[in-house]
Amino acid sequence: MQDPPALPSAPRAARPDGLAEEEAARRLAEPGRDEVGRPPATPPWARVAARLRDPLVLVLLGAVVLAVLTGDHGDALVIALVIVVGTGVGVVRERRADHAVAEPAALSAPLARVVRGGAEREVPSAEVVPGDVLLLGEGDIVPADADLLRSSALSVDESALTGESAPVDKDVRAAGPGAALRAGTVVVRGRAVAAVTATGADSAPGRVAVPQRPRREPTPLQRRLAGLGRVLTAVAVGLCLVVLLLGLARGQTLETMALVAIGLAVAAVPGTLPAVVTLALALGARRMAARDALVRRLSAVETLGSVTVLATGKTGTLTEGRMAVERVWTPEGTVRLTGGGSGPAAGLPAGDGPPGPAATEAVRALLTAAVLCSDAAPRPPHEEEGRSALGDPTEAALLAASAEAGLDRAGVLREHPRIGEVPFDSLRRRMTTVHREPSGGCVVCLKGAPEAVLNGSVLDETPQRLERAHREAAALSAEGYRVLAVASGPLGEAPAGWEEAVGGLRLLGLAALSDPPEEAAGAAVAACREAGITPVMITGDHPATARAVAARLGILDRGPGPTGTDGAAPTEPPEVVTGRALAAGQIADPSAVRVFARTDPRQKVDVVRAWRARGAVTAVIGDGVGDGPALRRADIGVAMGRRGTEAARRAADLVLADDELRTVVAAVEEGRRVHDNIRRFLLHGLAGGAAGILVMLTGPLFGLVVPLRAGQILWIGLLAHGLTGAAMVAEPVSPGAMHRPPRSPGRSVLGDGLWPRILRLAGLMTAASLAAALWARGAGQPWQTTLFLSLLAAQLGVVLGLRERLLTRENPLLPASVLVAAVLGAATVAVPFLRTVLLTEPLGGPAPAAVLAAGAAGFAGARFESRSTRGPAPSGGPAGARRGPAG
Repeated sequence: MQDPPALPSAPRAARPDGLAEEEAARRLAEPGRDEVGRPPATPPWARVAARLRDPLVLVLLGAVVLAVLTGDHGDALVIALVIVVGTGVGVVRERRADHAVAEPAALSAPLARVVRGGAEREVPSAEVVPGDVLLLGEGDIVPADADLLRSSALSVDESALTGESAPVDKDVRAAGPGAALRAGTVVVRGRAVAAVTATGADSAPGRVAVPQRPRREPTPLQRRLAGLGRVLTAVAVGLCLVVLLLGLARGQTLETMALVAIGLAVAAVPGTLPAVVTLALALGARRMAARDALVRRLSAVETLGSVTVLATGKTGTLTEGRMAVERVWTPEGTVRLTGGGSGPAAGLPAGDGPPGPAATEAVRALLTAAVLCSDAAPRPPHEEEGRSALGDPTEAALLAASAEAGLDRAGVLREHPRIGEVPFDSLRRRMTTVHREPSGGCVVCLKGAPEAVLNGSVLDETPQRLERAHREAAALSAEGYRVLAVASGPLGEAPAGWEEAVGGLRLLGLAALSDPPEEAAGAAVAACREAGITPVMITGDHPATARAVAARLGILDRGPGPTGTDGAAPTEPPEVVTGRALAAGQIADPSAVRVFARTDPRQKVDVVRAWRARGAVTAVIGDGVGDGPALRRADIGVAMGRRGTEAARRAADLVLADDELRTVVAAVEEGRRVHDNIRRFLLHGLAGGAAGILVMLTGPLFGLVVPLRAGQILWIGLLAHGLTGAAMVAEPVSPGAMHRPPRSPGRSVLGDGLWPRILRLAGLMTAASLAAALWARGAGQPWQTTLFLSLLAAQLGVVLGLRERLLTRENPLLPASVLVAAVLGAATVAVPFLRTVLLTEPLGGPAPAAVLAAGAAGFAGARFESRSTRGPAPSGGPAGARRGPAG
């Protein structure tokens, strides 16, 4: 490791004050970019053109031409109106969906640590400009092309650009590419300071290909519904041909029956279904963002409702994430820190009694080594409150304890400049730094997990002292503390590699850091269990620490255990399993374990793989660069927003803005809400379409020769489906959504008995509408108008009746849309122009009562069916079934 050079002066890296800010402001002011520097959205004309290419719209355009050629100007006008309104509503919904998805994406946009005007700050990666000085650490995504100024054991993953899976070592002393960083690559090890040289289209990935707006891939649900739509369209077209042939057999003209058949085919299949489903998913993403869960992939919205296993770490998720050093053990004794900063010996907090001079000096020596072997730095006073330091929370806690002990960090670092280091990684579980002494010699400082430090290969201590330190570490871990061992020792000649400097060190002691369990985490674990989700803890902490936290939060309360393939209960596994036991194959079924300790990232992948092999739908929470494989392997990868690395956020489907477990539970609830609302809309839309077909097929059997005109059929579809669809998918969550087991994402959205309910509602609406029409004909009233309005009223009654919470005020848009549809329906007999276009007649006498009775029948039938729109719990094991073909 080379001596780190000083930060360069302007103009190579640090621009004069204000120029970097001016460049960032100029870029954001470029035409077509929004407030976070994104490229322009799809223009409205492109959206309209895409809608007009839809097969159903093309059929309607053909129907307009046919109606004009045959002189049926009324139907031509209605069909044209349906095209215009349908296209307009579709474009508006697409824009709403895009905005709903873009807003959370903007909130989770990557940040970069830069030096501007001599001060360190965090800025959105999109605002990094040439001349900025980047500060990079493990897990960071390089936001721009840059030249190295300083590096320490730096290794970068360039697979996104080169396709090479092996990380590439970088060194400031290397020539050419070896001393350069490229945008989009990921720091997998070490640290670096680099000067930005190119961004955007001028960067390495920008020169390879001009960035294009990413195409949003359809979600599994959208693909299944698209296939369902094709099947329904084929069935509807077949039935409409039957209607056409029956009409011709009764002597109707080809032109009239062709228009009726076209209108019926279009109205029978909810043409708004794709837009409504996309809007439902997008609104779900927006609601999740409002609850601090930022969706990066739309498919996560639907999958969240199916999660059966939630694997999470400990620190910052199940605990408060506010590290504090409470105890320090040294061979001279134990000091309990109070955090008050008013103890003896230059601010050293007091313990159970005034520590003696030897104990005080030993604690100060430990904290001095901890400061030297840390990368955390005090946060500038003007920045975000509540975070006293930039960097790892554990190192921040050591920094705070040293300040309370009266140590001057800047002075310590100035007297002992760092000349080498071996960064912490999850396999070695320790960090080593080498510093120049004022006398000219060198000193090695080391901190890490007790297992990685308290051994003869690292320390030159007696077996008795090592055994005593092991006992102290185990006792502190059993009380729920995170324990770090700290050591140091002089170094003679500089070795060939800094790792060789580890050996023959003196044990300074143990630091016990408290991170109490988050009060809300216990409630979140209980909510998971209530919802049929199994919580699993996977942590790198000591087994005793993991057991203490898991027992307090209720994770170790497994309840009914999994069953084997023969139906018999397997051998009871241990409560806590270490990563070493897992790697050695000592655990036959990892999915039977609820707490894993001292694990590395590869073992987290093994746990996820074991659960998925049993058919579980897994969600994994991670924050480090090593968590990327597990996040990608899981059905839902969840990254920490505050303390997570950019690499983890890039690999995740969901980002927690508040780093809290309850936010994942809230996101699951929103996922179930979206699924329930889509099923509710499908029940309404498909039952209404089927009712229209049944009316046209069975009406002639009762003497109603042409039950409905083409324009009337399309008007019903426009009002009953077009106006109410967006409102239905915004319905509030069901009160019982989190009190039932998860559904299977591989099961058809029309499964669990939805098809019979669709047919029952369709039959009820058909019977009510025909009954009203037959009564009107017997009473001398215009039966076709009565049938038209009765079928519309029945479908609007179904919309209201399917509400889970009938009188809720959370979604006023739904009753408002029903009211508007009812008014527009009544206008067809009250407004002369609409009467002429739709060929309706005024209703007199008790005919309006018959229309209202049909609406009441639809409402009553929907209330009966609404109790089971969600479907029963999936079967097939404790975790349900994973993603598979639609049923």
